[in-house]
Amino acid sequence: MQRKPLTLVQTILMAMALMVVLFPIFWIVMTSIKPPTDWNASPAIWVPSKPTFVNFKTLFDPDAIREYGVGGVSQSATKAVLGSVLASVVSTCISVIIGLFSAIGISRYANGSKATPLIILSGRMFPPAAIAVPFVIMFSALNLIDSYSGLIAIYVAVTLPFSTWMLKSFVDDLPREVEEAAMLDGRSRIMAHLTVTIPLIKGGLFATSMFVFILNWSEFMFALVLSYSNISTIPVQLAKYVTATAGTLYGVQAALAVLAMLPLVIVGYFIQSHLARGMTFGAIKQ
Repeated sequence: MQRKPLTLVQTILMAMALMVVLFPIFWIVMTSIKPPTDWNASPAIWVPSKPTFVNFKTLFDPDAIREYGVGGVSQSATKAVLGSVLASVVSTCISVIIGLFSAIGISRYANGSKATPLIILSGRMFPPAAIAVPFVIMFSALNLIDSYSGLIAIYVAVTLPFSTWMLKSFVDDLPREVEEAAMLDGRSRIMAHLTVTIPLIKGGLFATSMFVFILNWSEFMFALVLSYSNISTIPVQLAKYVTATAGTLYGVQAALAVLAMLPLVIVGYFIQSHLARGMTFGAIKQ
């Protein structure tokens, strides 16, 4: 089906929408390369005349920004970056593996009652602020506060409904006959799923992994209430770049925000064809 070209009005509206959506990104990128003297300039400086990478350098060398007469940053972002990578990657792998076998069980064998899928989905119905305190109390009793084990556990618990439902939609799209043919060839049920089902939905598996990674990478509430001194993540570190002497370190915050956005932009590019399915928990069939 041939698409109709956009009218002049539609083109103008599209351009205006893009400007509104992309302006915050433009401002963050420009602020990340501004020297401290330009952060609070009045009138605002849109594009710095002398761009610098001192803000990025300050993320890993807290004293680098002192050359501009600004007090050094109290904490390096190295721990936060490594913490985000560790927690996001490990929790994504665990969530997708458990969600995959849960999806196969629900789709192929209808394990549990008819309410099981709804019970699983209910885990995504509660706002993080409502369940953060109960998790803190429970994790305190288990000595999981301020540990990557606790952070990974809660990331898995929060994203598991998402990975289960999204993967279930991919398994539902796969004809049962391909698995039955594998079993007729002598494979067991589990081997049929491992050698037939999973390879055939590898595209959906990759897309689900990327969606879950995005959720984990950008999560703030649970990381904030579960971290103190031993662990940190990028969203939490962003809130820490406020000092009594220098005020809010806008340029350093912007530099860390740019680093945080890069993986999301790359991941979003690769899964753009699955965005509609992911945003609707797999309800849209392709």
